[in-house]
Amino acid sequence: MSIATPPLLAARAVANIERVLVGKRREVELLLAALLARGHVLIEDVPGVGKTVLARALARSIGGSFRRIQFTPDLLPGDVTGVSIYNQRTGEFEYRAGPILANVVLVDEINRAGPKTQSALLEAMEERQVSVDGSTHRAPAPFLVLATQNPLEHEGTYPLPEAQLDRFIVRLSLGYPSRDEELAILEQSTSYVEGSPLDALPAVLSIGEVLALQAQARAVYVDRLIREYIVAIADATRSHPDLRLGASPRGSISLVRMCQALALLRGRDYVMPDDVKALAPAVFGHRLIVAPSARMRGWTGDRTVAEILQHLAVPGARVQ
Repeated sequence: MSIATPPLLAARAVANIERVLVGKRREVELLLAALLARGHVLIEDVPGVGKTVLARALARSIGGSFRRIQFTPDLLPGDVTGVSIYNQRTGEFEYRAGPILANVVLVDEINRAGPKTQSALLEAMEERQVSVDGSTHRAPAPFLVLATQNPLEHEGTYPLPEAQLDRFIVRLSLGYPSRDEELAILEQSTSYVEGSPLDALPAVLSIGEVLALQAQARAVYVDRLIREYIVAIADATRSHPDLRLGASPRGSISLVRMCQALALLRGRDYVMPDDVKALAPAVFGHRLIVAPSARMRGWTGDRTVAEILQHLAVPGARVQ
């Protein structure tokens, strides 16, 4: 597969998803980059803006399996990972796979489940496997968890632990559509008498093509100056006066991998400083814990990263 092929494949996938999700090209591209970087995605947004549609459209576009898990306070770990059931006919226990073992898994309202269920999800996200009754079961490849949470409604929720937030390679927000985009959505919804546009969405990539693109993304060249730039950004978050917790080394690795994937999707076999600047807020923002005094001023992790980027020298830039 030549280096000119990935942009064509990406454009095909973006155009396919945009048939059912209007006006969210940047978010779709970031989701595809996260898939190629073998990461997971957290979407923080209000209900009804297309989070489920985005997940289902991605699964259909790559011809992969899709499962949805609605997290609730009474959800048990076995409801996520699956359980072993005794078969009286054979006299043996048989594993019944849980919904987590799919190519694209939508975890809806992730912060509504208890800590024990959250911990069951952690192994699947990090190790790409689940352990049930001493046996290990691998997740299919590719494997992407797309989790959602409402940033406004906190009653009956459990704050996500830092360890789990750190396992999401990127955080997205779809936001409300513009007036023209919402009109297009209404026209689209009324053009289908039965079913929905998702029902007719074809697969435009194969699982094999996605796996090949993932391998290519890992091979994209990252110069030492770029790596030093990423480390400098991460280090600046760890000493920032408005933060209680800075970015972890896992965050730096995530930024490298997202930059590699984005470069590949844009037809390059090398990472540029612009890739780092474009992705750093989305990759680092949710990993940072803002100090209470700064939070009262409306300060956020994303704003902190943007401020750091303004003051750090860009590799290769001329000194004025």
